[in-house]
Amino acid sequence: MEPVIVIGAGLAGSEAAWQLARRGIPVTLREMKPQKMTPAHHSPSFGELVCSNSLRSDQLENAVGLLKEELRRCGSLIMACADAHRVEAGGALAVDRHGFARAVTEKLRAHPLITVEEGEVTRIPESGNVIVASGPLTSDPLAEAIRAFFPESRTLNFYDAAAPLVTFESVDMDSAFFASRYDRGTPDYINCPMTEEEYQSFWEALTTAQEAEVHGFEDAGVFEGCMPVEVMARRGRDTLCYGPLKPVGLKDPKTGREPFAVVQLRKDNAQGTIYNIVGFQTHLKWPEQKRVFSMIPALRNAEYVRYGVMHRNTFLDSPRLLNRYFRVRTEPRIRFAGQVTGVEGYVESTASGCLAALELARELEGKSPIDFPRETAMGALALYISDPSVVNFQPMNVNFGLIPPLGYRVKGKRNKNAELSKRALEALGQLDLE
Repeated sequence: MEPVIVIGAGLAGSEAAWQLARRGIPVTLREMKPQKMTPAHHSPSFGELVCSNSLRSDQLENAVGLLKEELRRCGSLIMACADAHRVEAGGALAVDRHGFARAVTEKLRAHPLITVEEGEVTRIPESGNVIVASGPLTSDPLAEAIRAFFPESRTLNFYDAAAPLVTFESVDMDSAFFASRYDRGTPDYINCPMTEEEYQSFWEALTTAQEAEVHGFEDAGVFEGCMPVEVMARRGRDTLCYGPLKPVGLKDPKTGREPFAVVQLRKDNAQGTIYNIVGFQTHLKWPEQKRVFSMIPALRNAEYVRYGVMHRNTFLDSPRLLNRYFRVRTEPRIRFAGQVTGVEGYVESTASGCLAALELARELEGKSPIDFPRETAMGALALYISDPSVVNFQPMNVNFGLIPPLGYRVKGKRNKNAELSKRALEALGQLDLE
């Protein structure tokens, strides 16, 4: 059998390659690292994550938690490696990023049906089955090739943002405390309280700080899911207090009261030596980040191992270009997967790679498609990105709003979501996933 070409060894491409290979289908996995790196790449490993908590909630009352459980039941490589390299983070699935990426890389390189070819891909192969999973940092030549492949369409661009990382030992724990909101789960977050006066000074500095020049970046076009903290702050003095600095459910043990504002830090590695400043995606200049964020009392002497950065993300007008199997409507031998399809988030990208590969495997085996129903998280995502009625298409995280309602009343949001997840997993259990 001719190998399927998978372009990109991020989460979507890695998952797609694994799903094909475990079904006996040979794969050529094309990855430009380490020959060509981007500002967001720091190692030659596959499946690199920006932060330890990139996989988000692991609870079935949350849609992304449901999506992860569906992936587990589909034999997901990404979920197996994530579970094996889990670090404590309350109700979230956080991982040791480096251990996780190494595990993904080792599994793929060791599989006898997967051949890894390093080097930049600059065009879409002219023959054979192809899954393009080049990710948000698709190189310029390949991006141009994708644009040329869809001459009658448009591609949309936005800027994604990563928060700074600081060392644990540099955090002033006399000015901070460990806790989880409402004492749910284990107290894994470092909480950095601020008084109203401290917050006011911080807000004024943040809203007037110098930003790095990012070509094409405009506040009006910022994707809401990765809005830089300074952009959010400009929307109003108290906006941050209802967002990433929300103090609700976090009592300072020193005072017994909720602070005016709280900056949370989340563990970024298994050892707990590095922490992420939650919600502080930014494109301020690096000296400005150090100056402004040092106004947070617990971070006055913080040591930064990575400053916040902005990077490009490119996605297709998928409702007019792709079907529910992530297959190009006008060229069925080609599929796309990952954030380029408009699924927003690492777990969602993984799911798109899984689904695209499963459906391609079924086709090569002469079987009918699986057709994940809309009641499942995977089906809901696939049907969203392929729905031609969606006119102003924007990237979407998985959410229960994409899934049909129960049709009966359940008291309490968490209980309702739990019922939606139960129904989804029951529906998934009816599918032939092999």
